[in-house]
Amino acid sequence: MSTIADNLQAVEATIAAAVQQAGRARSMVQLLAVSKTFPAEAVLEAIAAGQRAFGENYLQEGVEKIAAVARAQPDAAVEWHFIGPIQSNKTRPIATNFAWVHTVERLKIAQRLSEQRPPELGPLNICLQVNISGEATKSGATPNELPELARAVAQLPNLRLRGLMAIPEPQADPALQRAAFAQLRQLGEALRADGILVDTLSMGMSGDMTAAILEGATIVRVGSAIFGTRNYHKDSE
Repeated sequence: MSTIADNLQAVEATIAAAVQQAGRARSMVQLLAVSKTFPAEAVLEAIAAGQRAFGENYLQEGVEKIAAVARAQPDAAVEWHFIGPIQSNKTRPIATNFAWVHTVERLKIAQRLSEQRPPELGPLNICLQVNISGEATKSGATPNELPELARAVAQLPNLRLRGLMAIPEPQADPALQRAAFAQLRQLGEALRADGILVDTLSMGMSGDMTAAILEGATIVRVGSAIFGTRNYHKDSE
């Protein structure tokens, strides 16, 4: 049975092959290990294998895990990313516990995060979530809404607008995977042409990270390929 360290090594090999194919430097893509539903012990195992950036979808679980990992590894310099849906009444603990938020889709949420971010922590890194496939069940701003939202969020104090995030409709065909990711890349390029200096594309997961990297991903969010199959039969919120 493979260990988390083995799995991280395999994911690293996939990323390395993809950046080589894309003609990009390995340093241009950050691996975000999505640790939702897995215990702090799994995160500590990944830390021991060299991983430092972790993504959490469920706020209560994430905050408890952040505290547990900090107690066990106070000097590990772990970076925590919130990648789940955001309710207005949950913004304060997100603003105080995480370094990145990938799922901002409304100005109201960004304003609350800005107001509630402790200044001593420095700016909170923000990605705007885009519903790139137009799915009714998916969160995210529409491509048409994005420019106005980005301009407004870029002006908020205590936040740093870094870029865009998307979860496209699942596709088995690598060409279709790339087409969706290319759309997000083009939206980021349009923002930069408009003077909004974003540098991040958070896109690609266990099943499509190669396609995402080929289209310019700077953060890939990988969970099951690192930690194994998730058990969702527990209350995570």
